[in-house]
This record gives sequence, structure tokens and C-alpha cells, in this order.
Amino acid sequence: MSWSTELRSWASPEALAVAAPPVIGQEAPRTPVFEVPHPGTGAAVITFLRHCGCPFAEKTFQCMRDAANRHRDINFIAVSHSDRDSTDRWIAAVGGRGHVQIAVDPKRESYAAWGLNVSSFWHVLSPWSLFSVYQLGSREGIWNRPTESGTRWQSSGTFAVDSEGIVRWAGPATSADDIPAFEEVLEALGGIRRE
Repeated sequence: MSWSTELRSWASPEALAVAAPPVIGQEAPRTPVFEVPHPGTGAAVITFLRHCGCPFAEKTFQCMRDAANRHRDINFIAVSHSDRDSTDRWIAAVGGRGHVQIAVDPKRESYAAWGLNVSSFWHVLSPWSLFSVYQLGSREGIWNRPTESGTRWQSSGTFAVDSEGIVRWAGPATSADDIPAFEEVLEALGGIRRE
């Protein structure tokens, strides 16, 4: 990590053609980064993370990993737009991947296909989001980590897709501190058994 990489993470990223986010009942978008429905096992929960180093991405990933470890009959896919090496170091620093598959998309093409655009200044730096950073750090010890690659402006989101490839839960983030409730996501898939 260097000051130059931290500063680069604040730069405005390349503009992409962004689709509308998929809605419940719609067929899931197709991208070359990962497959849904997942071959062989079907249903999946996909989370598009903010940049590696973001405390909200870390909390989201921890919650996702906990859900994945309890529900091994569902595929959990975390998508990072940081590069592979940075993502791997960050995953190790936050406790490992558990039963979560990691997809890396530094070009952010899958983010665009799933309707996740570059966020606004208010999305990232609202007083509520900044206070949430402080609360997360003081209550759970989750603070900013070094940002080696990626952009702080990329929005996040979580989606659940059934074994037929239909979206059953859709949650583009409404703010930087928007952490999905994974049990709610799993309930939308129906008939989930715990292992």
C-alpha cells in the first residue's frame, strides 16, 4: 500500500454502459466472470463488493461467509473489482474465504451487467455513512484497511438466483454502509436447509 494507490482509489473510474439492475422474477444477467445458475448445484447468492479495504465490504463479506458456512447447499459468490493479488491479500486479512467462491472483475463488467453503477458523492460520504464507519470500527474493530486497487466509487449489491436462473432477491446498495441481511436473502430462495 502506498499513498499513490490510496489516492488512485478516489479517482473517478472509467464510465461503463450500465444495465438496469435485475428485478425479482427476471432472468439473471449473464457475464463471463461467473455462472448462474451455478453448474451442478443451482441456486446462488452473489455479492458485489465495494473496494477491498472498505470496512463495509469487510463486514458484508464476514456476514456472507458465515451464511455460506451454514448453508453449504447454496453457492455463495463474492465479486471483487480489485485485482487478483489485492483481493487475495484482503481475503486472507479478513479471515479467509470459507465456503465463498471469489470472482475477480477489475474491469467491473459484471457490476455493470447487474446494474451496479459508480456511486455518488452522497452515497459514499454522507454523514450517516461516515458515522457508520466510526460505529463499525468502535463496536466491532472493523476499520479501513489499505486500498491497493479498485475504486471507492463503485457501488455494491447482493442478489439471489434460483436453480432456474431467476432472480429471487435483489438488493443494489442504497448507500456505502448498506449491509445485506443474508438470512433474508436465503429465505427468498425458499426451502433452504442448514448443514
